[in-house]
Amino acid sequence: MSSRRDLAFKSEGLRCGAWLFEPDDPAASGCVVLAHGFGCVKRLRLNAFAERFRASGLRALAFDYRHFGDSEGEPRQLLKIDRQLADWRAAVAFARSLPGVDPDRIALWGTSLAGGHVVKVAAADRGVAAVVAQIPFSGGFGVARSTGYVHSLRLTAAGLRDEYRARRGKEPFYIPLYGPPGALAGIAAEGLTERVAALTEGELDNRYTPRIGLRLRTYKPLRQLPRLRCPVLICVAEPFQPPIAAATAPNVTLRSYRVGHFDLYSGPQFERVVAEQAEFLSRHLA
Repeated sequence: MSSRRDLAFKSEGLRCGAWLFEPDDPAASGCVVLAHGFGCVKRLRLNAFAERFRASGLRALAFDYRHFGDSEGEPRQLLKIDRQLADWRAAVAFARSLPGVDPDRIALWGTSLAGGHVVKVAAADRGVAAVVAQIPFSGGFGVARSTGYVHSLRLTAAGLRDEYRARRGKEPFYIPLYGPPGALAGIAAEGLTERVAALTEGELDNRYTPRIGLRLRTYKPLRQLPRLRCPVLICVAEPFQPPIAAATAPNVTLRSYRVGHFDLYSGPQFERVVAEQAEFLSRHLA
């Protein structure tokens, strides 16, 4: 019998598709809320993380943002930070309403862009019991340095074209999320498209609205870390550097892995990181 149930909740009037993973112990009351990063959906291995958290005695609720995956919202693949933060708040409220869940034992788990979102949401919600930020987004200029300034300028031009169309009520100007080196894509690297498609079992909508790039430079959610009083686990994949200030906070645990951005989703590094995350979450939610 599957431990996963398909559910849905509303965020600002639109349906968000979700998976609920329930532990064998019906008395368990902790719940982890999970969502993905830049343009990704829960089918990209969130089930693997959620299943491990379930096995450690926790409920796990993984959801898709509006405009993505199993959720409603047009146009598709539209990435807006404010809407995603609203989806997080709606997901947390939904998790607290689930039968058997203790509303004071809610943890947030986010990866990549969502690794920044969870810090932002928890800073405003003092009822959150724990946070896991995996490869957290820290700021747009850091991304520009890691991808190269020429590529960043090309993405900016694409974002301006997409913004121009949006303001005139036209269809979005899409570009690929992933592409080969030299391609106009959100992330361009050798073999990345095929690798991500494999992680999503072939169900990959490889496009996004690049207007988001015009706003990422001013989005710095990790600046909210000092406001968090709950335990925080930050998992960083080098060469993406950890936020140094976070390492000095007594409520923050920092873990660094010498791997690429997508290496933590499968294979040996996944086994290592998910074991550490499950132990952290069960310790603070049990």
